[in-house]
Formats: sequence, structure tokens, C-alpha cells
Amino acid sequence: MSKRRSRIAVTIVAALITGAVVAPFAHGGDTTVETKNEFGVSRTIHVGGFPVNAEGNEFFLDLGVNGRRCVTCHQPDNNMSVTPASLQQRFRDTGGTDPIFRTNDGSTSPLADVSTVGARRQAYRMLLTKGVFRVGISIPATAEFELIDVKDPYGYAGRNDNGNELSLFRRPLPTTNLGFLSTVMWDGRETLQKGSAAGLHFDLSHQANGATQGHAQAPLPITDAARNAIVAYEMGLFTAQVYDKRAGALTAAGAAGGPDILATQSFVFGVNDPLGCDPAGAACNPALASFDPVVFTSFAAWSGARDKARAAIARGEDLFNHLPINIKGVSGINDDFGVAVVTGTCTTCHDTPHAGNHSVPAPLNIGVAEPPVPGQESGRGVQNRFGLPVGDMPVYTLRHKVSGEIKVVTDPGRALVTGKWKDVGRFKGPILRGLAGRDPYFHNGAAESLRDVVNFYDTRFELNLTEQQKADLVAFLRAL
Repeated sequence: MSKRRSRIAVTIVAALITGAVVAPFAHGGDTTVETKNEFGVSRTIHVGGFPVNAEGNEFFLDLGVNGRRCVTCHQPDNNMSVTPASLQQRFRDTGGTDPIFRTNDGSTSPLADVSTVGARRQAYRMLLTKGVFRVGISIPATAEFELIDVKDPYGYAGRNDNGNELSLFRRPLPTTNLGFLSTVMWDGRETLQKGSAAGLHFDLSHQANGATQGHAQAPLPITDAARNAIVAYEMGLFTAQVYDKRAGALTAAGAAGGPDILATQSFVFGVNDPLGCDPAGAACNPALASFDPVVFTSFAAWSGARDKARAAIARGEDLFNHLPINIKGVSGINDDFGVAVVTGTCTTCHDTPHAGNHSVPAPLNIGVAEPPVPGQESGRGVQNRFGLPVGDMPVYTLRHKVSGEIKVVTDPGRALVTGKWKDVGRFKGPILRGLAGRDPYFHNGAAESLRDVVNFYDTRFELNLTEQQKADLVAFLRAL
């Protein structure tokens, strides 16, 4: 599709979502925010006529009662999320009284002592070290499983008067590049109307209200006008890295990095799905799949470049598209389709062209929520069998009510929404653009760096990557 036709497609989708014709694509001024990060510079743009810092939009207004706003946890300077470094600075600046530090979900327990600066530093330590918020969800009464044991280092989960609430520590997903979204929230609990632009608008509107009543503790639902204004703002945002400290401008010499080009790319629900699923992910037939593993092409022009940094990014992109992976033991693929081993690539699960999330709702369990393994101490704490430091997470032992089968996880994930045993530990894969400015990674913030992410996959799928391959993959991921 030509750039002009792609731009038209995005404009049409945006018009459907906002219910109005959006303003032409805008460059510069307050419609652009550039932010330095460890690897270079990222850029966030708004294609709908809003400033990125749209202070008059409800996204930036106080709609609750505890001082929080949408922007409190979704900051333009952090690629529309938050990072531990930024949170630590906010803590230092305010002594831990910034609105983001609230006990309803920011502390390790809602009962935590926050009477002094030292107490607050302890109470909010998960937020300060991993950028995770505590989400409280109970096991559905009709669930296929029951909780038989809980080990919560913070003494709250599973031992409370609030419906046997579990504490789930999760990263706030970035509110940008949402035009590529197929699933709202890590566990899909806000994915209510699937597979269409209108459905996505409904889901994001519902999520905006839920977040305001939950995180900001608004006593009443916000108005439809406020919800629609928030969604209109969110849907126009695009974020990506624009400059790499080693490779330079990510649009140089034919490369197609950055958010300006990303914003011209069209998206269709179900596009390139390797499992042959319909747009809503409700019915799948792999025999009908039309899948191209070449999901990312932004840096193909740098293949064989004399510049070593640019060549590394291109090699990393090629590895991401083509490196063979024996996918096994992944709940949501191997068990659902009765195949012990599926030969795929990184893009088998990150199939949306140019964005890298899954184009249909497809929660998977790749092992991120596995519990710590005794004796697996490292400088980063107690690790699970794939090397992720999760010793600071609650651990839940679940039992199937009929079979008696046992599963042990740090977060039951999708299963707390559906009540289904098969969904224990399943989460969605996020959009991959703008990774460099929104560490740490995975739903629980357990991967501190992009190198940790690569190391996890190398261990999990026995890839036996060389040091050069790992470095190339990191170079590519940080350029997204």
C-alpha cells in the first residue's frame, strides 16, 4: 500500500473511532514531544490536531478525588507510561506524596504504613523498583479452580476481607499507538467488543471510566463526553524511537523508523494472524492462515550497511523476522491446537505489521508468571526457572476443582477474568514500538533491560543465541 493510501486508511479509522473527521496530520510545535532515553531519543506525535500535552483534554484533568489523572501514570516523557527512574525522581521531589503514590493501588498493600518518608519508600517499593501497580482481583465464584495457598511478602493477598482479593503487580501499558490494538489490558479484561474499530472505541471508553473510578477513586462514573474526549486524544498518539546514539537518525539512508511513518500504516483486525483466527479471536483454523513472518521492515535498507551500528539493527530485524523458534509448552498455542512443537519465529506471536503485538485477542502463557525457584539467587534477587527476578512477587497455588491438578504462579492472568483453568498465566503481548523509553518489560516489570528480555527468550525457547545475535536483537528492539 502506498504511503498516501495508508495515510488515508489511518484517517478513516481515526474518524470512525472518534466519530468525527480528524484534523490533517501535523508536524512540529506542541503536537510533538521528544524525549531523551538511554539509547537516544524517542518522539511522540499526535495526528488528530491535539497537542501531545493537551492540558485541556480530560486525559489531563482531575476527574477523581485523590489527585490522580490519566497523565499521572501515562506520561509523554515516558512514552506514555512511567519508568522506575522517573518515579524515583517524583518520590525525591515530593517525599512520596505525588499523586501517583497512593495506597489504593500504588503500595504493596492498601494497609501499608505511609506516615513517614521512610515508610512510604518501603510501601511503594514495587512501584519505585519495577514500575508496577497493585491490581486487586478476586477469583470468580464460578471459576474452574480454587486458591489453596498464597505466599504474599506483603501480607495482604488472599488474607483480606475484600472478596479474597489477590494482589497482581502489573506495569501500566502505554497509551500510544493504540490504533494497532486488539486487546485492552494485559489480561484482556477491558476487551468487551472485539474485532472492530467501533469495538475498540467502546473498550477504551469503558477502560477510561474504570481507570478513573479505580486508580483516581472517582465516586461516580465519568460522563460519556469525558470518555469520548479521552479516547479521541489517546487514538491520535504515536510513539517510536527517532534517534539512536550509535546509528544516528532512524530515518537516514532509507530507514523507516520513527512515529511519523508509523502513523501512516494501516491496521486490520486479524491481519497476518498465523493461527487463522477471525478478527475477534473467537474461531481459529490454522489451515486458513495467511501469515508472512516479515512483520518489521523499517531497517531493511540498512542491510549490509558499512556503518556497524546500522548493520546491527538490520541484522536484528532480520533475526526477529526469520530466526527459527521451536515453540513448545506455550499455553494458548500448543495446548489449544494440540501440537507439541510449532516451528515459528518471533513474529509468530508478534504478528501485527510494523507494531509487533498480536492482531487478534490471543493471550499466551510463555512462563513470565512462573514462581521463583528455591536456590536461584542472583544479584537481582530470586529468579524463576527462566531467569526472571520474581522473588518480590506473591505466589499463588491454584487447584482445579475437578481434576485436582495444581498450578503455581505469581499472577493467574487471564484466568481471573474468565475463570478458566486453561487461562492461568496467560497474558497478551504488547505493542513493541517505543520500547527504549518505557522500561522495564513484561507485565510484571521483571525484565529490567532489553538484554534481559532477549536472555529470557533465549533461555525459554533454548535458542542458543550467540553474543552477536543477542546484541543485534537488542539493537533492533531499542530502535523501535
